[in-house]
Amino acid sequence: MKKNSGILVLGHKGLVGSSIVRELEKQGYTNILTTEDVRYDLRLQSSAEIVMYDLEPQYVFLAAAKVGGINMNNTQSGEMIHNNLAIQTSVIEACHKFNVKKLLFLGSSCIYPKNCPQPIKEEYLLSGEMESTNIGYAIAKIAGVVMCDMYRKQYGCNFISVMPTNLYGPNDNFHLTGSHVLPAFIRKFHDAKVNNQEAVELWGTGSPLREFLHVDDCANGLIFLMNNYDESGPINIGTGEDLSIKELVELMKDIIGFKGEVIWNSKYPDGTPKKQLDVSKINYLGWHAKTSLRDGIKTTYEWFKDNYKDIRK
Repeated sequence: MKKNSGILVLGHKGLVGSSIVRELEKQGYTNILTTEDVRYDLRLQSSAEIVMYDLEPQYVFLAAAKVGGINMNNTQSGEMIHNNLAIQTSVIEACHKFNVKKLLFLGSSCIYPKNCPQPIKEEYLLSGEMESTNIGYAIAKIAGVVMCDMYRKQYGCNFISVMPTNLYGPNDNFHLTGSHVLPAFIRKFHDAKVNNQEAVELWGTGSPLREFLHVDDCANGLIFLMNNYDESGPINIGTGEDLSIKELVELMKDIIGFKGEVIWNSKYPDGTPKKQLDVSKINYLGWHAKTSLRDGIKTTYEWFKDNYKDIRK
């Protein structure tokens, strides 16, 4: 991408999209495009084509999606698969129709089988049974990967697919039941601290192992891949390091300053027992995550406190 290239960020108000915009500005890109106009409903093919016609982007980051944590994925599975299939199908076809130079489709590490070998290599896709709690969302994202590959195969489109690990950071969703695990914990421990609660109840057993990537690192990596990667199939992006949810809780209690007890409610599902990405492919290309988990949680918590009145909660 040139510094004056027309770069469209779809989903620019969300966690990843807003970070991509910040990182593009930081790197000196001057023609950053977004869909502020309320006419645009990316679930509709006609709207996706209006976006491409009106804005004439050369490069597109597809970060628009319906996302949520394990509870939302499990209870709103129909909405998850419908909305995500509709958005990505409309946008991918519109990018082809209007001859976009390059599209980056943002997927998720949940596309991989529940019990595949660890760390998870890109070639493990479709090699085993899916995790049941997020299968609707995962199938939609798998369809996006395959669609990008098929458009590459038939039409020669330069469409790439990137699979991030669990993301967190500024502008996250901190809803107690609809968010991902790390922002949900920030909200729970903060509220418990300010309300002088003696205990906090958390879902599951705390035993699953998870990997976390700060969203600003992710955005930096996505721009790196837009400039340096042109292959079919998914490519992972993450830190390559994981920890148990119980270890995460102890770290977050220390950072937030909550001194009370944690009660684990094992009636709720744990999800996939371990999910650690193999990031050797992106590391070989020259990109590595920079933000430590402790530092990332600290800065995210400070942002959370500064924006508490306006956060998604």
